[in-house]
Amino acid sequence: MDTDTTSTSPGQTGPNVVNKVADNASEALRSTQGAANTAFDKLSAGVESARDRAAPALDRLSQQAEELARRSIDTVRERSALLREKAVQLSDATTGRIRDEPLKAMLIAAATGAALMALLTLLSRSGDRR
Repeated sequence: MDTDTTSTSPGQTGPNVVNKVADNASEALRSTQGAANTAFDKLSAGVESARDRAAPALDRLSQQAEELARRSIDTVRERSALLREKAVQLSDATTGRIRDEPLKAMLIAAATGAALMALLTLLSRSGDRR
């Protein structure tokens, strides 16, 4: 019976096991780092792709917002000019009526003033009662 005399002693087995575990851990770490790098590369590419797709849409939205603001400003200007024109026309018409019929204009103004004074007096009396 032949027995193998090349057996390892317990003192030599411990470092071999530790080395194998360390090697396996290093390999697992390298594998994990590689997978993480690949995942980050894919994520980065996805972000770049999304940015490239979103940029034209954002540009279009910005241009549309600017155009809407310009149209709104133009509309306000036009309406303001129309209101000014109507106010001038009313003022001219009122001035013309006063020039044509000054007595009637004074009577209307006096009646309007009297009505306002009566209204103010009525309001001030009802305020005193409270």
